[in-house]
Amino acid sequence: MDEPIEYTPIGWIRTPFDDPAGMPIQSAATATEATVELEERFAPGVADLEEFSHAILVYHFHRGDPEPSLSVTPFLDEADRGVFATRAPVRPNRIGLSVVRVVAVEGATITVEGADVVDGTPLLDVKPFVPAFDAPEDADVGWLEGVDDPGAVTADERFADADETNRE
Repeated sequence: MDEPIEYTPIGWIRTPFDDPAGMPIQSAATATEATVELEERFAPGVADLEEFSHAILVYHFHRGDPEPSLSVTPFLDEADRGVFATRAPVRPNRIGLSVVRVVAVEGATITVEGADVVDGTPLLDVKPFVPAFDAPEDADVGWLEGVDDPGAVTADERFADADETNRE
């Protein structure tokens, strides 16, 4: 169980956000355009992706507090919550995901809308978003029930860099 698993980035997510503070907290909350720059050898893997309106980006949180926390106060609440009941980046395995709109696919570059990550974020995978698979009709939203406008919230310094050596 404690055996490490190693991943190598397949590309990088390029956004206008140099720092986590002030960034949108979820991809659905922003129309920010970004580019996903895959390593050229992965270009054949994006064939047919332009037929999908949205994609899921799986990435590594490379910025922010390097120490995981099992209890956090998320941006949309004032109470401590278990990290696995939030989207906070201070996770034991620092894996993130964003659902983004696919704007264009050209070679090894995917232009997307809905960027909510720091520039230079290492990309681990891209998957097509399929509502029948990814959006169950009977889903409950737990403690987020009653949150008025989650799109109006941006990140603050709560999960910002604690270690300057982690910056690009």
